[in-house]
Amino acid sequence: MTIDQRIARLHGEMTEWRRDIHAHPELGFEETRTAGMVADKLASFGLEVHRGVGRTGVVGVLRAGKGSQSVGLRADMDALPIQESNAFAHRSRNDGRMHACGHDGHTTMLLGAAKALAATKNFDGTVNFIFQPAEEGLGGARAMIEDGLFERFPCEAVFGMHNRPSLPLGWFAVRAGPMMAAGGFFDITIHGKGAHGARPEVGVDPVIVAAHVATALQTIVSRNVAPVDTAVVSVTKIHGGDAYNVIPQSATLAGTVRAFSRPVMETIDAALRRIAAGVAEGFGAKAEVRLEWKFAPTVNDPNEAEFAAGVCAGLVGAERVQRDPPLIMASEDFSFMLEKLPGCYINIGNDSGATSCEVHNPGYDFNDEALPLGAAFFVRLVETRFRAGGRA
Repeated sequence: MTIDQRIARLHGEMTEWRRDIHAHPELGFEETRTAGMVADKLASFGLEVHRGVGRTGVVGVLRAGKGSQSVGLRADMDALPIQESNAFAHRSRNDGRMHACGHDGHTTMLLGAAKALAATKNFDGTVNFIFQPAEEGLGGARAMIEDGLFERFPCEAVFGMHNRPSLPLGWFAVRAGPMMAAGGFFDITIHGKGAHGARPEVGVDPVIVAAHVATALQTIVSRNVAPVDTAVVSVTKIHGGDAYNVIPQSATLAGTVRAFSRPVMETIDAALRRIAAGVAEGFGAKAEVRLEWKFAPTVNDPNEAEFAAGVCAGLVGAERVQRDPPLIMASEDFSFMLEKLPGCYINIGNDSGATSCEVHNPGYDFNDEALPLGAAFFVRLVETRFRAGGRA
């Protein structure tokens, strides 16, 4: 593994940045302190800085040479509504909020790359450093896109990175094509007819209807989605009634759906609405369905995935680059940027040994040893792509 000395020298500074961000987590579209820190540092590196893109997003622009090529590099900034259980000095100081997904590390790695690239400008083109708010299901990528992200800051391709605690430190994972699932949340309200619990015959029991709908929804994947495709429909909440002897007027179900392509998403959407309405009608009830797709499928452009994998191999060796890792059923907001532009989303190993745990866990902490490697990936990507005015 080869880390450029100009980046290796930034390790201590990046660790300080990362731990400061970790200690001050902010939820989606509330990242005012984090965005301010990012913007101030980018300005100190000499970049052109644009604040408030997509509400709390920040874009830094760095130009070198006379080349017309451009690329976007993206990191997310928001935290999660989790109470941190760690006891180290840089634990969260904001009650009920925590960087439990490593966005503090992602932001820091991109800042480190910006500082290194600004110091040498060893490339010919334009780099747009995209610091995105509200990745955790609140639509930060779409907010930036709707605010004219790619019209204001044109990019030929866009790249992002996420840590993976189950991948060894010093490794990367890159997959061409579908990588992460689209994700949606649904709510179904069953409208029945309330009655005394001792006289169910005079009412329409929405609790019974909800139970049948929950069971019937399990046929969406098994009987509507092709066996060669991958999808999930999970009912995660059912609520109805507040008393032992009252059949309620209504009951609700909620859950999540996942798929790896737009056609399968459309199949699930139509089947969920049809089944809920049909089952409810069969019992004399009505079903009100709301399904919102929070994330698109994350689909990497094959050519850009090959390019990104080559950059990774140049850093750590081909044997430490997983070229066909398993599909990930979790979802990623960067997917909306990849629907607009070709690009690639990669994973960086973040295993910290005995203290390692998965993301979205109250005991999680980003492994600072990965910071120089992540920054080095972005730097090498730019310098390789824009070497001597053209892509190598």
